Amino acid sequence: MKPMNLLVLMSDEHNPKFLGAAGHPFVATPNLDALAARGTRYASAYTTCPICVPARAGFAVGRYVHEIGYWDNADGYDGAVASWHHRLRAAGHRVVSIGKLHFRGRPGDDHGFSEEIVPMHIVDGIGDVKGLVRENIPTRKGGDKMARRAGPGESSYTAYDRDIAARAQIWLHEEAPRWRDRPWVLFVSFVAPHFPLTAPPAWFYRYWRQDLPMPKLYAKGLRPRHPFLDDYARTVDYDAHFRTEADVRRAIAGYAGLVSALDENIGLVMSALEDAGLGADTRVMYTSDHGDNLGARGLWGKSTFYEESVGVPLVMAGPGIPAGRVVATPVSHIDCAPTILEAVGATPPRGDDALPGASLFAIAGGAEPARPVLSEYHAIGSVAGAFMLRFGRWKYCRYVAYPPQLFDLAADPEETNDVAADPRVGHALAEGERRLRAILDPEEVDARAKRRQAALLASFGGREAALARGDLGFTPAPGTAPEIN
Repeated sequence: MKPMNLLVLMSDEHNPKFLGAAGHPFVATPNLDALAARGTRYASAYTTCPICVPARAGFAVGRYVHEIGYWDNADGYDGAVASWHHRLRAAGHRVVSIGKLHFRGRPGDDHGFSEEIVPMHIVDGIGDVKGLVRENIPTRKGGDKMARRAGPGESSYTAYDRDIAARAQIWLHEEAPRWRDRPWVLFVSFVAPHFPLTAPPAWFYRYWRQDLPMPKLYAKGLRPRHPFLDDYARTVDYDAHFRTEADVRRAIAGYAGLVSALDENIGLVMSALEDAGLGADTRVMYTSDHGDNLGARGLWGKSTFYEESVGVPLVMAGPGIPAGRVVATPVSHIDCAPTILEAVGATPPRGDDALPGASLFAIAGGAEPARPVLSEYHAIGSVAGAFMLRFGRWKYCRYVAYPPQLFDLAADPEETNDVAADPRVGHALAEGERRLRAILDPEEVDARAKRRQAALLASFGGREAALARGDLGFTPAPGTAPEIN
C-alpha cells in the first residue's frame, strides 16, 4: 500500500447490526454507509474484550488481553506495552488523538500520542474499582439509569461528541497542513452510542414515531439460560427497571438516535477532510470498541459473547482499498494495529516483538490468515474467566466456571440455538477446545487475572473499601463530575 495519511474513527458500544450498510431495517447511517460503499466492510469483526477499558488497550497494542494484562475497567492502559501510537511517533509520524481514550491517564503516563486533545480517561486513574470484586459479587447500583434516562434531550456525552467533531474539523483544516514530511494519523474517538440513552430530540423522535420492534428473544419465556448470562443479568440488573414495552422501545429509539447522531458527527469530520483537500491523500478506518446487547435476550450493555456485544463494525476506505466489498472472513481488533502501521508506511516490529494480527488490506484481497480470532472477559459480573473463539462457521464460548456454549453461525446467524449439548456437533466442540488450548490455558489465564485484580483491590483498600466507593455508571466526560451510586 502506498503510504498516506490515516483517519481512524472510533465509537463506543456500537452494535454492528445497527448500521444501514449491514442491512438494518430502520437506523439511518448515511455517512457510514457512504464510507462502506466506497470501501471495504468487514462483516465478521470482533473486539478483543466486550467491555471498554480492556478493549481499548487491545486495540492500542494490537494484542489479546491475556498477553498484555489490562483485564478490566479498573486496569487502564498506562503505556507500559508499546502501542501503534508509540511506534508511529518513534518513527517520526504525527499521531494525535481527539476524544475518548479510556486509558489510565495518570500524570506521567505516556500513551504514545504526539498530542491528546480533550481525552477521556478512567476516573481518578483507577476507574471502576468495584469491578475488581470477582466472588460474591453484589448487584450494582444505578441499574435504573438505562431505562430512566432513555429519551429525548442532551447529555454531557452528546455535548462532548459535538466538541470532539468540532476539534477534529479544526485540526484537519489548521494542523494537518503543517505535517507534510510524512503521513500523519488522527484518531477521533466518540462516545456515542454508549448509554445514557439520551438522544438529540431530532433523532430520537424520528425513531420514536416508528412502530419499533421489540428486541430479539426479549420475552422472558424465550430468553436463553446460562449461568454466565445469569450472573451478568443479576449483577448488572438493567432489565429489571424496564416496566413496559414502551420503556423498551424508548431505549431502542434513544440508542438508534445516538447512532444517527454519531453518524452525523462523522459526516462533519469527513466533510472537513474533503474541504481541506486531504481526501485523496487519506485513508479512513471506522470501528467501535465493542457492541451493545440492547435488550436482545433481555440483556443490556455489553459483556457477553453474542454478536451484538462482542461484534464490532469495521470499515476501511480510501486509495488502494477495494470499493463496495464485504469481507466475510472473521477479523479482530488485533488486525488493526499492523494495518495502521502498513497504511502510513511504518516498518512493523519483527522477531519476538512482532504483532500477531494480520493485514486487513491483505484480507480484503482474499487472504485467509492463520491467526485466531479470540475475545475474552475477566470483568464486571463474572466470577471466572470467559473466552470466545471464532473458527469457520463456529463460535465456541468457553467458561472456566461453567459449561461451554457453541453456535453454528452459518445455520443460526442470530444465535438462537446453543448446540453445545448436541452430540452431533461434538467434533466442533472438541475442535474449539483444542484450538483454544493451542493459544492459552483458560485456568492459568483466569488465575493470573485474579491475582492481578486481587493485588489492585488490596492497593485500593480491599473489598469493603471498593464496595463503599460505590458504582460508577459511566465515565464522565472531561470537565464533568462522576456519578457514583
